[in-house]
Amino acid sequence: MLKTCRIFLAVISIVLMTALFLDFTATVHPFAGFLAKLQFVPALLALNLAVLVFLVLLTLLFGRVYCSVLCPLGIFQDAVAALARRLTGKAQRKTSRHAFAKPHRLLRCIFPGLFVLAIVCGAGSLTALLDPYATFGRMTTALVQPLVMHANNALSLLAEHLDSYAFAPVEVWLVSVPLLGIALFLLTVVTVLAVRHGRLYCNAICPVGTLLGLLSRAAVFRPHFTSAACRGCRRCEHSCKSSCLDLDHRDIDLSRCVVCLNCVASCPTGALAYGRPDRAGPASGQPAAAGSTAGLTGAGEGPASAQSTGAATSSREHGSEHDRGRGGIHGRAPLSRRDFLRTTSLAAVAAPAAEADKLVDGGLAAIVDKVNPQRATALVPPGAQSLRHFARHCTGCQLCVAVCPNHVLRAATGLVTLMQPEMGYERGYCRPECTRCGEVCPAGAILPVTRAEKAGLQIGRAVWTKELCIAISKGHSCDNCAQHCPTQAITMVPLAAADPASTRTPAIRIPAINDARCTGCGACEYLCPARPLSAIHVEGIQVHAAI
Repeated sequence: MLKTCRIFLAVISIVLMTALFLDFTATVHPFAGFLAKLQFVPALLALNLAVLVFLVLLTLLFGRVYCSVLCPLGIFQDAVAALARRLTGKAQRKTSRHAFAKPHRLLRCIFPGLFVLAIVCGAGSLTALLDPYATFGRMTTALVQPLVMHANNALSLLAEHLDSYAFAPVEVWLVSVPLLGIALFLLTVVTVLAVRHGRLYCNAICPVGTLLGLLSRAAVFRPHFTSAACRGCRRCEHSCKSSCLDLDHRDIDLSRCVVCLNCVASCPTGALAYGRPDRAGPASGQPAAAGSTAGLTGAGEGPASAQSTGAATSSREHGSEHDRGRGGIHGRAPLSRRDFLRTTSLAAVAAPAAEADKLVDGGLAAIVDKVNPQRATALVPPGAQSLRHFARHCTGCQLCVAVCPNHVLRAATGLVTLMQPEMGYERGYCRPECTRCGEVCPAGAILPVTRAEKAGLQIGRAVWTKELCIAISKGHSCDNCAQHCPTQAITMVPLAAADPASTRTPAIRIPAINDARCTGCGACEYLCPARPLSAIHVEGIQVHAAI
C-alpha cells in the first residue's frame, strides 16, 4: 500500500513538472509552479528557509522520500529503469536488478565539494550542471518542447482545416546549440546509469542525494528487518534500486536508500517493514538464514504478476474497442482518407511556404534574417538586479526560456554563464506588460516585478551605429525606432544639426537617444529595418537601475 502511494505521488509530481517545462503558454504554472519552488537547489540559492526546513524535516522523519517523490530527475531514472526491465523480457528481468554494492565514497565527496565550491565562487555553470532539477529541465526544454511545439502546429493546421481555431501556431527555433549538446549528453549519462546501475547517479554524483543521505541516517521512519522470518530468498536485495540492502548482514545503508519500498513489497514473509524500528528486534549485522541463495530464480514471478498482466491486457483491449467506437472531433464525423491525405499534404508544404514568405519580399528582394549582435555586456531579464546576482543564483533550468512569449531568452554560451539565460532581440523584444520570467523563477535569480516596476527599470541602454543606419547608408528617412519606443527615449533630429559637415539633404533625420529614459527593452533593435545587424542595439549594464 505504501509503495502504491509513493508511485502515485511520484507520477503526479513528474507529470506536473514536465508540464511546467513543456507549457509555452504558462497556463500550468499558476497551480503547479509550487513544485519548482520545492526543489532543493533552487530553494537553497533563493534562501527559501521555509522550503529548506520542510525538506530537512521531511528527510529526518521519513528518509529520502524527496528523491523518490519530488525530484523529477530521480523519478525519471525510476521510469527509465522500469521500462528497460519490461523491454528486456522475463528471461533477463531477474538479472537486471542490482545486488548490494559498496558505496562510492570518493565520488560522494568530490561532487558535493565541487558543488559547494561553485556556489561560493559564483560559478553558475558548474552549479547548474550538478543540480538534478535543472538537469531535468534542460533535457525537457531542449529535447521535448520543440517536438510538442511541432505537434501543436500540426494540430493547428488540422483544426483550421476543420474550421476550428483551438490551437494557435507558434514559432519553433533552436535556442542554443551548446544547450542541445549538453542536454543530449546528460540524457545519455543518466539513462545508461539508470538502466545498468539503478540510482547510481543519485548516490554517487548528485550533491543533493549525498546531503540528504547524511540526514536520512537519523530518519525516524525507515525500512528495517522486523523478525527472523527471513528465508534468504534475496528478493528484497535484488529489487533494491539503490543497491544498499545487504542481506548477508541484514543491514540497510540508509544514506543511499531512497525509500522506494521495493524491498518491503517484494518480501514474501513480511520480514521487512517500513516504520520505526523495534529496538528489541533482530540486531543489524546478524547473518541471514541458511540457504540464502534459494529463490533467486523465482524473484518477482508468481500468480499475482500473471493476474496483473492479464488485467492490463484486458484493459488495453477494452480501451481499444472504446476508442474505435468514438466519433470525430466535437461530434463531427471522422475524417475520410481523402481529407486526411489532403491535411497531411498541407502540413508538409506549409513550412517551406512560410519560409519562402519570410525570405522574399514581394518576390523582388531577398530579406535577410536578423543577427544577434556581440554585446560588450550581457543582457539579463528585469528582476535579475545585476549580472553578479543573476550568475550566482541561476541554475540554468530553462523554465523562464520555456515560458517567454517574446522569444528574447536563450541559453548563454560563455564559459562562466554557460546554460544560464541571456537576452537577444532578433526575434522579439521584452514587452513592458510581460512579467512571466520573474513569476516562474524558483531560484531567486529573477525576482518578481510588477508591470509598473518594470516600466521604470533599466536593464540596458540603446546604442546607435551610424554606418548601419539606412538614413546614412541609403539616404532614406526612417523613424521606426522613435515611433515604437515605449518610453519615448528616442527622438529624431535633423542630420545637419547633428553633423554640420554632412552633405546629405536637411530632410534626413537620425535618432538621438536619451539614456536617462531608455529601459533597454529592445523594441528599437527588433523593429529596426537594417539587416542583418540592427543600426540601433541595446548594451547591458552591470547593475539594473530605476529611472
